Amino acid sequence: MKHPLVNLHRGVPARRDPGDLPRNRRPSLLFRLLSDEGVQPAGKGELGRDHHMALVEAALFTADEPLSLRRLMTVTGIGDVAEIQSAIRRLQNLYEKGQSAFQAEELAGGFQLLTRPQLHPRLIRLRQTSSEIRLSPAARETLTIIAYRQPIMRADIENIRGVQCGDILRLLMERGLVRIAGRHPSLGRPVLYGTTKKFLQLFGLNSLQDLPEVHP
Repeated sequence: MKHPLVNLHRGVPARRDPGDLPRNRRPSLLFRLLSDEGVQPAGKGELGRDHHMALVEAALFTADEPLSLRRLMTVTGIGDVAEIQSAIRRLQNLYEKGQSAFQAEELAGGFQLLTRPQLHPRLIRLRQTSSEIRLSPAARETLTIIAYRQPIMRADIENIRGVQCGDILRLLMERGLVRIAGRHPSLGRPVLYGTTKKFLQLFGLNSLQDLPEVHP
């Protein structure tokens, strides 16, 4: 049975390479916050940020992948996970109240700064589509089967698709979307396949429980 993989990507990561800044300009406050502990943002006005909020926002802005709470604690130097969570909630409220183009979204076990879904159709024109996420229909079908049936043996995938899929499995593993998730206890202990954290990130999922329901 074929399971069409829905494109679940919810936004374009709001990231920027500091190396792209003009050489005659200093990095913005957001970049300097993480390396200058003496900077104390004023946080004025109803949309202002206090020091912890600005640190968390700077980390999310700079990162090119979701950051876990533990990773945010390490990067920002904020030693209290509750304070990190509070800063994220307050940022989310500020983005919503200020009708910002961005949102701090929980994704793939962490948090990432993304553009809002309604802006994505326009912004996608500015983003170069990486060849690593261009998948053929056969690859998408194989990835979907693995996502919904994992951990799953190659023989079971091929039984569902009706064709051999060794090359496709290797391709999906090379692109970081599929991993070896263990071995089946049957004779020969065949390899079991599952999806990766990169798969969750690519399709805008926080966990596999967020996969859309598939009706027979």
